[in-house]
Amino acid sequence: MSKKPLILVTNDDGITAPGIRTLIEVMLTIGDVVVVAPNSPQSGKGHAITLDATLYVEQIEVPHKTHLEYTCSGTPADCVKLAVREILDRRPDICVSGINHGSNASINVIYSGTMSAAIEAGIEGIPAIGFSLLNYNWDANFEACKTFVKTITKNVLQNGLQEGIVLNVNIPDIAKTAIKGIKICRQARANWVEAFDKRKTPSGKDYYWLTGEFVNLDGGEDTDEWALEHNYVSVVPVKFDLTAHHAIQHLNTWNFNNTEHT
Repeated sequence: MSKKPLILVTNDDGITAPGIRTLIEVMLTIGDVVVVAPNSPQSGKGHAITLDATLYVEQIEVPHKTHLEYTCSGTPADCVKLAVREILDRRPDICVSGINHGSNASINVIYSGTMSAAIEAGIEGIPAIGFSLLNYNWDANFEACKTFVKTITKNVLQNGLQEGIVLNVNIPDIAKTAIKGIKICRQARANWVEAFDKRKTPSGKDYYWLTGEFVNLDGGEDTDEWALEHNYVSVVPVKFDLTAHHAIQHLNTWNFNNTEHT
């Protein structure tokens, strides 16, 4: 039995995406790798799971048989569920997701399939990291990501993560600048100001394309957006307990005893 850590690799851009191929390459220098990733792009799926369709998993041939790879017809969260329950013969020591083509900083973490796969692993009690590069191009250069991906992954394997915590890692576009280092950050308060581009089909039926502008409302210098803007890799610890604990005391002052019955 191998003494190397077992590493589950997944993503949301699909198993052929250059980002996941880079992530696999790095993980092979650290441990035994099993890949379970969508067979087609699943960006923006968030934490969706497949309930109304059949799920299919297919093992694919890997040159030189260095590791195992499977494609899944479902979402990133489906990939992790199937890996843990059906594919792996033991629990992975870590799950890494990505490297995503584009930012998952700030509010983007809510919509991200990359981060939802990592969060699904975290729910299973598996240390997990989501990696993203701030370049949406399919042919983005991931080369300079490798050192940071390896360093952060090895730190998690060595030190572990607190229960209920996964890491959201975003990497500046190295094609434009040199990276200064790594910063531990909080999620910036930002959002998308969205609009819909309304059009008509030749038959006169309305259809829509979602558009929008990302607006950073946070002036703090301890945020992921600040770090990325200043050429640092941002590392945000993310929790999947969504309880607003600070609001409980205030809500307990409300009077719920006069509820009307209809």
